[in-house]
Amino acid sequence: MRTTLHTNRIRLTKEFRFEGAHALTGYDGKCRFIHGHSYCLLVTISGNPSNLSDDPHDGMVMDFGTIKELVNKIIIEHFDHALLLRKDAVLAEELREQYQNVLILPFQPTCEQLCSHFAALLESAIPPPAKLFSIRLYETPTSFVEWFASENLNTVDFYE
Repeated sequence: MRTTLHTNRIRLTKEFRFEGAHALTGYDGKCRFIHGHSYCLLVTISGNPSNLSDDPHDGMVMDFGTIKELVNKIIIEHFDHALLLRKDAVLAEELREQYQNVLILPFQPTCEQLCSHFAALLESAIPPPAKLFSIRLYETPTSFVEWFASENLNTVDFYE
């Protein structure tokens, strides 16, 4: 009997949750006021499972524990229970001095911009040959944004 091993591209997704607050400078709706969200972040990695019998991760694209460690270190530790403000927000620096976890960002802290920022932070951190495939960020249980690597091949780095 002949056995054929196919090299199928696989996607694996890990879910993360964190709390955060933000205000949208200059916005003309309710979100101009400081308010909070219970964010849900889904990070999807793609690749071919290892087929090396002497590899401790044989059969895996990437260990879920490795994804958890990376995302916690790069995103969750910094953004969980943080107040996110754009650098030109009035009183941003004063709030940072008063409260420890105020992140002053070079962009409007919308769900869209946060998703792009998280992708930029994670793309280079994923150990090859696996790759970041997509990110989905829920701001509410019924509202989310998505970022796909295939649609962002010429990403411009606009972060400080």
